[in-house]
Amino acid sequence: MDVVVSQLFTGLSTGSILLLAALGLSLTFGQMGVINMAHGEFIMAGSYTAFVVQQVLPVSGATLLLSLAVGFLVGGLMGVVLETTLIRRMYHRPLDTLLVTFGVGLLLQQAARDVFGAPAVNVVTPAWLSGGIEVAGTVVPRSRLFILVLAVLVVVLLSLVLRSTPFGRRVRAVVQHRELAEASGISSRRTDLATFFLGSGLAGVAGVALTLIGSTSSTVGQSYLVDAFLVVVVGGLGQIKGAVIAATALGVLNSFIEYSTTASIAKVLVFLLIVVFLQVRPQGLFAVRTRGLA
Repeated sequence: MDVVVSQLFTGLSTGSILLLAALGLSLTFGQMGVINMAHGEFIMAGSYTAFVVQQVLPVSGATLLLSLAVGFLVGGLMGVVLETTLIRRMYHRPLDTLLVTFGVGLLLQQAARDVFGAPAVNVVTPAWLSGGIEVAGTVVPRSRLFILVLAVLVVVLLSLVLRSTPFGRRVRAVVQHRELAEASGISSRRTDLATFFLGSGLAGVAGVALTLIGSTSSTVGQSYLVDAFLVVVVGGLGQIKGAVIAATALGVLNSFIEYSTTASIAKVLVFLLIVVFLQVRPQGLFAVRTRGLA
């Protein structure tokens, strides 16, 4: 029983990390159709933001919260720069966006190595997140529990923004029918820019959260990029609830399979399960409903 509880929490913890990494992609890729291969570098920027903030201010809970806010702004602003300089010219050329953003990602990785050096750096965990809490006979690390709570809060806030604010209604209108939304007076240009800012900012938040469980390097974001894309595709493009279910399921599956085999075999088996699932349901768990003409 203890093993089941332990692996279940490990899976939920892994799923929460994947979810944080995938939420921004759910907006930029799922709702805008932009294949942003530099999303991993936005995650990296959030991680280095936490490192820089901690070099300036003493380690405390307030420092972590400030890092989350600054990481969101840094990631969002990087997204805005990328969107206004390159992406806006390629909205109907997905292959071009993939190649261009892949190149941008490589440039950002090299820039991080030039500024912070090639060796990985560590961000000190605040004292109140050190140690663990015993749950059902299993010691749960406080840092991972914080990431799980953070993921839940981000999902709730994002859902409220998309469902209950004028910005969210504009986003839904543009996704469902861009031309009709523009005819109704909605600026799709401003909506696209704001959506990209939000999605990239969420990547920065994910990067800050990752500093609680490991070191930071120029390639930290690439470790989660492919899995984040899988979460978005399995959950359904642009579907927040689908991303939540997919991230949780993939995290739990990976945890239990890895316990019985190895990490490498677990990744291969989970990937094969995803391939089989997409053969049966290629649109993912939830399909995007639009009002466009067939």
